[in-house]
This record gives sequence, structure tokens and C-alpha cells, in this order.
Amino acid sequence: MMTLGLKFERLPSPVWVRAAIPFVAIAITFALVSVLVILAGANPFAVAYELLIDPLTKNSARGDILVMATPLLLTGAAVALAFAGGYYNIGAEGQLLAGAAAAAWVGQFVGDLSPWLAIPVMITGGFIAGALWALIPALLKVRLQVDEVVTTLLMNSIMGYIISALLNGPWRDPVSGWPQSPTIALSAQFPQIIPRTRVHFGFIVAAVVVIALWWILTRTRFGLELRAIGKNRDGAQFLGIRVERTMLAVALISGGIAGLAGVSEVAGIHYYLIGSLSPGYGYTGIIVATLGALAAPGVVMAALFLALVSRGALTASRELDIPIYLADVIQAVLLLVMLAVLLLTRYRIRRA
Repeated sequence: MMTLGLKFERLPSPVWVRAAIPFVAIAITFALVSVLVILAGANPFAVAYELLIDPLTKNSARGDILVMATPLLLTGAAVALAFAGGYYNIGAEGQLLAGAAAAAWVGQFVGDLSPWLAIPVMITGGFIAGALWALIPALLKVRLQVDEVVTTLLMNSIMGYIISALLNGPWRDPVSGWPQSPTIALSAQFPQIIPRTRVHFGFIVAAVVVIALWWILTRTRFGLELRAIGKNRDGAQFLGIRVERTMLAVALISGGIAGLAGVSEVAGIHYYLIGSLSPGYGYTGIIVATLGALAAPGVVMAALFLALVSRGALTASRELDIPIYLADVIQAVLLLVMLAVLLLTRYRIRRA
């Protein structure tokens, strides 16, 4: 790539450099955010303690971290799988909402089933809904070569309006007038897996999905073909890999996994659908996947880290009187810093 008489040359990065990139990005992010903390009149070291250490010392906070990490594990896995194959799925937010809407609908009609049947049926419905919502931009990409970044991003807004129409229309509570769907059946609600916490069965679902992601990417032919397409699409096609079919499959699987995040929030936390179900878990999944280097172990660490920061921000806001949106600022800065560090470690600038 050439611009203004300069040329970016790709450099091979040693393994230790690639492994150190997330930690370098985190350190730079906290250095930059510390400036804002000082301007807010707080001690950066005290804020860092409240963000990273204090939540780990309390049982209730540790449970909250796992609860917050559950949708991030699912959306992070969804984005990592798609990105690894060169399909840039920015629509995990809309796919999450599609899965949530399906769970809220299916959950109303499984009351006569035992939990052993009701929960799998609802999970399957959420996966299919997320996959179907990912189908349109996937077909546009495969058949017409339409940029999936644009189409998946636009599909998020469309699904948001659909959810709003449902909650303010047929699903509006007739008694209170509150925009929320009817409560799902008791048999469809996820059970708690850790006593005296809000950690629910959705965390097990997320763990299974991440393990499956690792197995697919590292132990299957499909994963090998997927990574080959992500590295060089033309080269993969030259080797006989059916690129279009593989990309379509990965787009649908990615959308389905994101849909499971919506199921988890409906069945494990709220038990009904509301407009504020997701504070942007689908977009945060992009940060999780990027920080995790598109690998399953990295996704786990990144999701837990961001959940820790989000939980710590609640305490820091209360104890140190700083804005509660500090966690959002950290996530945004972290994504930008991560991309910058990746660019600087993989390319060098020379005169053309």
C-alpha cells in the first residue's frame, strides 16, 4: 500500500511479539485512560485497584464477572470464527437480538415440556434465528461480492427496529403498558449453577461453544480451510478449497453463536425480552475477538478481562466518584490501541 510517497511493508512477527501484543495494548490503554482519570480528580492507582483487584476479592463480584463474561464469550467466539475465515461479521449485535427474540417467543410455548426438552428447544431456536439473520449479508457477500462490513452493520439497526416494533406492539404488557415481552415459561429458564450468585447455565453453554471453537479451528479440516481462506482467499481457491461454500457456512455458524448470546440473556437473566437487553455485547465481541487474537484461549481471557473491568467500574464509580462510563472508554481506547499495535508490529513504513 502506498500513500504520500510512503510504503507499508509487511513484516513477519516472532511468536513472542504476537503473544505480547495484547498485554502491550492493555498497558498503553491504561496509561492513556489515566490521563482522563487525573482530569476527573481521581488517583489512577486507586482506580486501577478498583477495576482489576477489588472485584476479585469478593464472592458476589466474582459471580458478577462470570455473568458479564457469558455473552462476551459467545459474541467473541462468533466474531473470532468469522474473522478467522476472512468474513468480517460486524452484525453480532443484531444476531444476538434475533436469538433473544426467538428465545422470548419459543419460551412462551414450552411450558408443558420438562426443562430437559424446553431448554434445548429454546437454544436451538435462538441459534437458528441468529443464523437466519446472518444469511442475508452472507448471500450478498458470496453471490454479489457486497461488502459484509456494511451489510452486517446495517442489519443491526434493522433488527433493533424490529425489536422495538414488537415490544411496543403485540408484546407490550397490556396491564402496565411496559414495552416487554411476556415472561418465558419456568421450564425454559436457565438454572443457576453456582449457589447465591446469578451465574446460570448460559455460562456452561458459552464454555462449550469456546471449546468447540478451539477444536474447529485447530483440529478439523474445516478449520484448516477456514484459516487458509482468511490468510489468502485466492490461494485457498487455487488449492481447491470451495471458498464460497465455506464462507457461507462460517457466516451462518457465526450468526448462530451470536444468537445464543441473546438466548442466554433472556433465559438466564431477564426471562423476557426488553429493548435494553444488550448494552452492545455484539460490538464488544469485536474487541474480545481482536484482543484474543482470534483464538479460543485468547477469547476466554479477553472476555473475562473486559467483564472484570466492567464490574470494577461499578465499584470505582461508587467509591471514587468517577463516571460509570469509564469501562466503555477503556474498551473503545483498547480497540484503537490494539489495532495500532498490530499495525506497527506487522508493518514498517518506508519511502516508496
